Amino acid sequence: MAAEFSVQSQIKTNHSNPFRFILSHIFRHPVAALLLIFGAFCNAFLAGVVPGAVGSAFDAILLRNEQTYTLVLNSVWLILVSQTSRSLLQFMRNFSAEVFAQRFERDIRDELYSSLLGKSMSYHDRQPVGETMARVTNDVREMNFMMNPGINLVIGANMFLMMPALYTPSIDARLLPAPLFFILSHLCVQVYFVLRLHPIAQEVRGSFGHMNARLAESLDGLEVVKGAAQEASETAAFNRLADLVRDRFIEQGEFEARYLSIFLFGITVVAALLHSAQLFAEGILVEGEVIAYLGLINLFQFPVFISLFSSSRIASGYASAARILEVLQAQTKLDQNARGFNGKIAGDISFENVSFGYSTDDAVLQEISFTVKAGQTVALVGQTGAGKSTLSKLINRIYDVDSGRVLVDGVDVRDWKLQALRSQISVIEQDIFLFSRSVAENIAFGMDELDQESIAESAKLAQAHEFIANFPAGYDTIIGQRGMTLSGGQRQRLALARAFQTDPPILILDDSTSAIDSATEDRIQRAIWSAARGRTTLLITHRLSQIRWADHIIVLRKGRVVAQGSHQDLLRSSESYRRIFDRYAPGDSANGREAGG
Repeated sequence: MAAEFSVQSQIKTNHSNPFRFILSHIFRHPVAALLLIFGAFCNAFLAGVVPGAVGSAFDAILLRNEQTYTLVLNSVWLILVSQTSRSLLQFMRNFSAEVFAQRFERDIRDELYSSLLGKSMSYHDRQPVGETMARVTNDVREMNFMMNPGINLVIGANMFLMMPALYTPSIDARLLPAPLFFILSHLCVQVYFVLRLHPIAQEVRGSFGHMNARLAESLDGLEVVKGAAQEASETAAFNRLADLVRDRFIEQGEFEARYLSIFLFGITVVAALLHSAQLFAEGILVEGEVIAYLGLINLFQFPVFISLFSSSRIASGYASAARILEVLQAQTKLDQNARGFNGKIAGDISFENVSFGYSTDDAVLQEISFTVKAGQTVALVGQTGAGKSTLSKLINRIYDVDSGRVLVDGVDVRDWKLQALRSQISVIEQDIFLFSRSVAENIAFGMDELDQESIAESAKLAQAHEFIANFPAGYDTIIGQRGMTLSGGQRQRLALARAFQTDPPILILDDSTSAIDSATEDRIQRAIWSAARGRTTLLITHRLSQIRWADHIIVLRKGRVVAQGSHQDLLRSSESYRRIFDRYAPGDSANGREAGG
């Protein structure tokens, strides 16, 4: 499967279907699996010792002679030794099952997270974050529960299911019909139960994912919800989804309530009692043998009552595996091109008849052509929706073009090794994303080590050192999620510091100073000017102060290049540029035209 991310998970499993996917993860831990099976068999086998020992003790008591005490004592010791051994083996089994389940969950999380990082932005644009989070957290957890207690109990239950048929011939082979009847009928019920429960479990998992997606979206846009006083309508919408989740769980519970094996167990007990009583009346069996046989039949009680719970866990886990596989199997148009061109970027950028759309019927860019020389500062201007930000995302292959070519240093970006390309291009967007980590870690994001002196120098260049120094913990201050504890200007200055830290050959600033006040703008402008020296810089901006000092200006309108040149030339020759210039800098337009004339 093509993958965009440059570092893939070391875990390789079968993605052809959920069953093979689960099985391939199980085979990754064969020792734990074998210990689980061995422990389950020994547990059931030693449990089968008790009915025989009790039956022998009962016969000894009925003898009422000098051997009675010795025979009863032998039975007691047999029970004590067997059940002590059983307890130790049960500890081994349960410990192995828990280790197995936790490693199982850990491996799936690793594989799923690596797969999500490897998906292109076009995939993530279509996938709600809450739905993805439901799969990464809840669905993976369900697969843990599928292993333990699910499969652990199923294996244990099936071992108990075997014991009556295994021990009964030692009493009398003619007693086999009742246990064989139950074993066959119970297995048929289990197959039917799991097959019918699987689609119900899929609906349960799907409804939970939809509810989680709505919750994540509402919390992410909480400020908008409160600002529009829409708390009541959002609550009602969420409650409808919560009701749907409730109804799906009730539907699952209603089906589980019609569990037939409980009835089959009752029939088997009656049949076993009648059959053993008949053989006793004929003198074929003695009292202790009847008791031992009925004790063995009673072992079926464990698989009957545990299979309902464990089968439900397996059905839910299997449904979750299918949902996780949907993510793992999702194809992406981009690939990391590990054998691609891997060199130092000089900074030349060329667009050759580039067209692009986020969907087949939505062309955002059409026949874009221009060239940027290494070291040049180029401003991209245009009305909102002209395609400026989209154009910048084609340079580092966040998206691939539909037609035409984007070249960096004369090499098609699709022929570059993706890691080499992106590591040398720094993009600062208007919507700054900061991690819930320390200030220093945010500035040095992407660097192998934290160099405090270098971090402080980058912060000074971005005019961020002063406000960082005023924090109680300085550069060790933990900022809130997405940097919400900072002002807009502080977030953008930290993003600038991050760009200075990586020292990229190509720097793209997507309206990155929009939230900076006028008092700070001059200092930031000088920092950007300093950073732009010796590197190719693309400015997506409406600020006159930045547009004026660009070496080249490209004007976009409705996804097309309508004009390009210097500031003065465009004021004279381009009506589109003058409209943009007059709209965003009306007080400076006259001066600009005068300077240009």
